Amino acid sequence: MTSTRAEIVLVRGDITEQTVDVIVNAANSSLLGGGGVDGAIHRRGGPAILADCRKLRASQYGKGLATGRAVATTAGRLHAGHVIHTVGPVYAREVDRSELLASCYRESLRVADELGARTVAFPAVSAGIYGWPMEDAARIAVETVRAAETSVEEIRFVLFDEAAYEAFARQIR
Repeated sequence: MTSTRAEIVLVRGDITEQTVDVIVNAANSSLLGGGGVDGAIHRRGGPAILADCRKLRASQYGKGLATGRAVATTAGRLHAGHVIHTVGPVYAREVDRSELLASCYRESLRVADELGARTVAFPAVSAGIYGWPMEDAARIAVETVRAAETSVEEIRFVLFDEAAYEAFARQIR
């Protein structure tokens, strides 16, 4: 693996509309779909993604995917080669789970490298229904991908609203 300094790009929009090698899904541990980004990716990608997730659950992920880990499936009808599912931690003020959140990004890039991906689109993992404060989620995401050893050439953060976009933009500056 050649370690290159990946270009970090911010996009305000819908992650399911991105044309990239890999779209990262902020999945739940069941891998069987859910709300937010997870639900949108499953709906837009179609039944092939769920079928692959069911195969994973029937084999090495019988108990689901652990928090901070990542695994790839087909991208179905999305404009991507693969979806990498990663399970972010639920935010808790009394417990520091930032290393688990950072692991989501590192593990996703590791899997992307195994797939030979050059472009990866990430959502703001854990910053939705898992309650992670957006400023801190952006800081962890940007610091982690900047420090990662990867062959990925473009890391794209696709942020759904202006507040998320601005939080990530502050970290890029």
